[in-house]
Amino acid sequence: MPKPTGSTAGAAAAPLGDIVLYRTMAKTKKAHANTGKDSALATRENVGFLLAKASQRWNELLGERFAAHGYAEVRPAYGSILVPLFEEDGLRLGELGRRARLAKQTMTTMVRLLERNALVERERDPADGRASLVRLTPRARRFRPVAEEVLRDLDEQLGSRVDANQRTALQTALKEVIDL
Repeated sequence: MPKPTGSTAGAAAAPLGDIVLYRTMAKTKKAHANTGKDSALATRENVGFLLAKASQRWNELLGERFAAHGYAEVRPAYGSILVPLFEEDGLRLGELGRRARLAKQTMTTMVRLLERNALVERERDPADGRASLVRLTPRARRFRPVAEEVLRDLDEQLGSRVDANQRTALQTALKEVIDL
């Protein structure tokens, strides 16, 4: 990022966002220098940044591999809905939302997207005609072994980078983050 100068010409040459960010970072750095504390919060070493980037990369790999197997329409985010349905098909929307850890509005949107892509369908709950059950379509059931193969391959790739103890620690830590 170019260091903005005090002149108007220099400010016009750099994007406004860069100038604001640079000034904010400079003030933060100066404030921390005055307190004697070194902050590592707004860096690429921040846990939140690392979690977001790891998730982003994992989703890129999933998307590429799903597409290579003929399921380009399956977005990695669909896993929030598909995984609970793979575990137990025919869930009510509210229960599916609880298991997916998604708000009702987000659930409704996601289920509509999966319906549009012929991966789920809704049907009336025979036990309560006011409620709907979300069920996997035959296409989603055919996708499940593909998803499992892709996940197995990615797990093996992860295993080549981290040992079993690290993997267990990572799973434990991620579950704790989910429960924050």
